Amino acid sequence: MIMGKFWAALRAQVNKLANYFWTADPIAQMQYEYDQAVAQLQDGRKGLEQYRALVERVTFQVNNDQKHVTDLESKVKAYLQAGDRETASKFALELQKAKNELGENQSQLKMHEDSYNNNVTKIKHASGKLSKIREKIAKYDADLKMSKAEAEIAQLAQNFHFDVTTDFGQIEQVIQDKISLNRARVRVASDLSGEGIVDIQREQAAEKVLADQALKQFEVDMGLVTPETAGVKDEAKQLGAAKQTQTT
Repeated sequence: MIMGKFWAALRAQVNKLANYFWTADPIAQMQYEYDQAVAQLQDGRKGLEQYRALVERVTFQVNNDQKHVTDLESKVKAYLQAGDRETASKFALELQKAKNELGENQSQLKMHEDSYNNNVTKIKHASGKLSKIREKIAKYDADLKMSKAEAEIAQLAQNFHFDVTTDFGQIEQVIQDKISLNRARVRVASDLSGEGIVDIQREQAAEKVLADQALKQFEVDMGLVTPETAGVKDEAKQLGAAKQTQTT
């Protein structure tokens, strides 16, 4: 009784272990069962081939028996026609035995042919079922992966709350603050870059007038033009007035 309880407990633990593997990866378990069935089917096919070899041997024997019977019938007829009844009777007895052996072999052949055909039908049927099982395994595998992905996406969408109170929301706020600071720096640099532009432009204009005046004065000194023609005095007066305006 103790051993019986021990084996019962052991079977229970084995069943638990088997159930764990079944539920952990059912697709792999289905694939394993499919591979086992394919292996058994392959063994069955090899056995069927060997059985067919037996059928072929019996068929060959039946054909030989049929030829032997035909040959004996010809001999019996020939000796009867020759009037040799004694020899004809011997061949007639041998013919009788050959016909009995032929009948037995024909019965065996029919039985083997029927068995072979039945097994062929069973293997074809099993092959068709295995093909459907293979398709189911592929479909279940795809469905499981798709449902798992959908569940993960749903879980991800549920966890991603864009609220400032969550870690993700706080990180997002830090990023927005940095973006705002960078934009502020660009704006300040742009605003500061326009400071003193008017003075610089005025200084550049004054320098241009002085350069032009120096060129005209050079032309007068060289006798290329007269002061009246060059208009040096008028421009000098205008330049002096512009300088007085800037100083005031």
